[in-house]
Amino acid sequence: MTGRTRGPEEGSDKMKIRGTTILAVRHRGKVTVAGDGQVTLDTTVMKHGARKVRRLYHNQVIVGFAGATADAFTLFDRFDQKLEQYKGNLLRAAVELTKDWRTDRVLRHLEALMIAVSRDSFLIISGNGDVIESDDNVMAIGSGGPFALAAARAMVRYSDLTATEIARESVKIASEICIFTNDHITVEEIDLEEEPEGTDLKSVPSKSHARVGHNEG
Repeated sequence: MTGRTRGPEEGSDKMKIRGTTILAVRHRGKVTVAGDGQVTLDTTVMKHGARKVRRLYHNQVIVGFAGATADAFTLFDRFDQKLEQYKGNLLRAAVELTKDWRTDRVLRHLEALMIAVSRDSFLIISGNGDVIESDDNVMAIGSGGPFALAAARAMVRYSDLTATEIARESVKIASEICIFTNDHITVEEIDLEEEPEGTDLKSVPSKSHARVGHNEG
């Protein structure tokens, strides 16, 4: 017997890539998805600047993933195909993706959880066949998700920050608590008040951090 302490994967015969924080915020005419950049293999940090948030379907959909990196990119490719097939209808594409994900003999072994947003939909998607349309304007996944979610809800209620500022600051707060999350943050934004062309989605630089403010009075 060795003195090695097992982690959450106790009983598994392979190391897993795990841990992340992905947050989506819909606020004041913008919808934003933010994600950290850390990739953790077992107890080792393998990468600091992974990009876990991507744009799909002519820049009109933003997707963020939590889970095994290779699995997530496989799902991104399949999801993009579904979006093309259903002409950008995010909800329909998500439902069809989960059907394949649950039943396909290759896809059903993939481990990931995704957030997907567009001008019209605000979804969490899982391989269990779940497509959850949030009734809140904030949602999060990953090991640091609960911390980011709590921070974002507070900022939505009690600050004058934009959706992008809220998303970035909330993931940053999660990185200070969750050991599987760092502060190398990628943010993507859709302006809900602009026409849905290629210019309505903006990549926000990851190095600048907003300062949290509060309403007076």
